[in-house]
Amino acid sequence: MLKWVYVFWPSFATAMVGEAVFFAFINPQELYLMGKPVYWSPLAVYSVGFLMFWGLTALTAWSMLFFLKPSSELNRPLDSRPGAAPLTGQ
Repeated sequence: MLKWVYVFWPSFATAMVGEAVFFAFINPQELYLMGKPVYWSPLAVYSVGFLMFWGLTALTAWSMLFFLKPSSELNRPLDSRPGAAPLTGQ
């Protein structure tokens, strides 16, 4: 549970800052998606933008946690990992 807090709380705060900076310069009613104007309400554009920023920053936070694992944890033999089936035929 604590690992999820480490991922989603910083990414939530970063998404708030990212969305504020992005929409300080971009008018949501002047957005284009694949060459066509977006006819969504400003609230919908802000919501989708926030969720996209949150998802992107959560992905980067999760990858940071993944790359911080020690090599001894990643390179353990298969039979010593939790929930692993015992190796047969040896």
